[in-house]
Amino acid sequence: MTGRTTGRTIVSGVEGRYATALFDLAKEQGRLDRIEADLATLKALLAESADFRALIANPLFSREAQGKAVAALLAAIESDGLTKNFLGVLAGNGRLAILPRVVDAFSRLLADERGEVMAQVTSARALTKAQMKAVSDMLASYAGREVKIEPQVDESLLGGLVVRLGSRMIDTSLKSKLNHLQLAMKEVG
Repeated sequence: MTGRTTGRTIVSGVEGRYATALFDLAKEQGRLDRIEADLATLKALLAESADFRALIANPLFSREAQGKAVAALLAAIESDGLTKNFLGVLAGNGRLAILPRVVDAFSRLLADERGEVMAQVTSARALTKAQMKAVSDMLASYAGREVKIEPQVDESLLGGLVVRLGSRMIDTSLKSKLNHLQLAMKEVG
């Protein structure tokens, strides 16, 4: 497994190589913020659109068709030329399916560059801005530096949070507590 270490962050695999190449080009050209915004928009589109997810994941679409569709989408959202070229390369190499993992790896590299720690926070319902700030502040005091939250929603948690901070996981979800209670009841009965 090949990987790149920047500070404390390691990205590896095919997505790590692509994310590193994009990161290095964006940094060299002073366009990190613009590329970050483009990738955030793409990530939101992936979360919202089953058609977009199908387009990038379905091997029945030709590389050319995927490239044209992604180019049209990028033109519609007025993305940076570097983003357009990068996604063109992904499409041309038949690698659009790894786009979500490339976006995540790029985010980790960027957070490391900024001295931030990435935390994946999963909740039963979307967190408000005030709740996000409170969680971020609490995690920052724990981590000793700024924490950038990547929110996710999983309704099956019922309540509480599951936080992944680096290699640590903190599970305060109601689902987890009920599972522990169920196991304890089985041991008693």
